[in-house]
Amino acid sequence: MFHREGQKIILITFFLVVAALLVAQYYVPADWARWLVQISALVVLVLILQFFRNPKRPVTPSFDEVLAPVDGKVVIIDEVDEPEYFKDKRKQVSIFMSPVNVHVTRYPVSGTVTYSKYHPGKYLVAWHPKSSTKNERTTVVIHTPKFGEVMYRQIAGAVARRIVNYAEEGEQVTQGTDAGFIKFGSRVDLFLPLDCNIHVRLNQKVVGAKTCIASLPKQDD
Repeated sequence: MFHREGQKIILITFFLVVAALLVAQYYVPADWARWLVQISALVVLVLILQFFRNPKRPVTPSFDEVLAPVDGKVVIIDEVDEPEYFKDKRKQVSIFMSPVNVHVTRYPVSGTVTYSKYHPGKYLVAWHPKSSTKNERTTVVIHTPKFGEVMYRQIAGAVARRIVNYAEEGEQVTQGTDAGFIKFGSRVDLFLPLDCNIHVRLNQKVVGAKTCIASLPKQDD
């Protein structure tokens, strides 16, 4: 299954690959050159297909947990000042996506979208400390029954040139469902309440809509 954001690119790539295979078959006389063109064309098609793959991940929504919004590796766990929306301290967890990761963004929590904004910006490498505030990005805040408001931020990297964000203010969203896509990039930041329990560690690989990033502290009976 492939993401809808990749349908046009996949179709164009398919026709280009078919054209390359035919040209190589009938107009490239040397066997080694013909094989080189054909294999290269097929490799490009496979890479495009794997980039836009969209595996099904059924989720039983939980108001007590924040799930990973994307596949990737945890690169930041820190307490930071969040200046755009909360304007106070939050726990930040950042996930970096390599080109081989699934690049679908999924809602980390269920609730009501209270803020959704696109910011044009630069294309610094995703692990750069200033990429969270300087790069092209979208910021989404979801109000949940138990966590209060949870923010996630899609951030473009050095290669990514387009962020797709489906979240609209006032919309009811469900944990684990499709929230957007980052084409050929690169990082998502989560900003969580200070009293939540973080369940991941630095350099841990996480799976979107599967890995629990944080939970609420247990309440005394």
